[in-house]
Amino acid sequence: MKTMESYFDDMNACPCKEVFEKVEYPWEAIKKKDDIIDFSQKKIEGEVHETAEIKGDVVIGKGTIVGSNVIIEGPCIIGENCTIRPGAMIRAKTIVGNNVVIGHGVELKNSIIFDEVKMGTNSFVGDSILGKGARVASGAITGNRRFDQKEVNVKIGDETFSTGTEKFGCVMGEYARIGANCASAPGTLIGKHSWTYANMVIRGVIPPKKLVKLRQDIEIVEKGETVLKREDNEGNI
Repeated sequence: MKTMESYFDDMNACPCKEVFEKVEYPWEAIKKKDDIIDFSQKKIEGEVHETAEIKGDVVIGKGTIVGSNVIIEGPCIIGENCTIRPGAMIRAKTIVGNNVVIGHGVELKNSIIFDEVKMGTNSFVGDSILGKGARVASGAITGNRRFDQKEVNVKIGDETFSTGTEKFGCVMGEYARIGANCASAPGTLIGKHSWTYANMVIRGVIPPKKLVKLRQDIEIVEKGETVLKREDNEGNI
């Protein structure tokens, strides 16, 4: 589960596939991109709303639509025919492929986003890699730093692998999907075509083609009628 084949089949869908060459573990590509990608470019070919704020060296490809009040902090590269909805924020050292949808209020930082990925409203993707067609549902968060701020490790079976960095979110294989309001722990690996239910904390390694279910027990009891007041005891609304 540490090899590329567990996550990606179509490397042509990667906007910077060269960073994966001679890389043993997928998370190594996040740092490698900073060493080999020329971020010192500035080319705006898409449609940018007048209220959007573009800072520094930013590339925006043809057909991409940047909505109102979007903030893009360079250096970063965004491909063609993407939709960046109002209020999104894209931070430095992010590379986005083609035909990607970045939802309202999404925050995206220092990540590699393959073609055809969709990120839902108010989600956070940081220091992560999302394979072709991956889906991040609304409110989902890829945790990218440990509480103790120590180096993030990846545990696969009985082996523990050092990532060499304090910030690493997750790798989502192509067509993987995490449900609404999920949170992934730093160093999470999700195999291609695997899905998770909503409202879960995801950690560790999920093999390809799995459905991760959350089971909850719900109890319904009698309650009676309650009419809530418009004001508190001090008259405040």
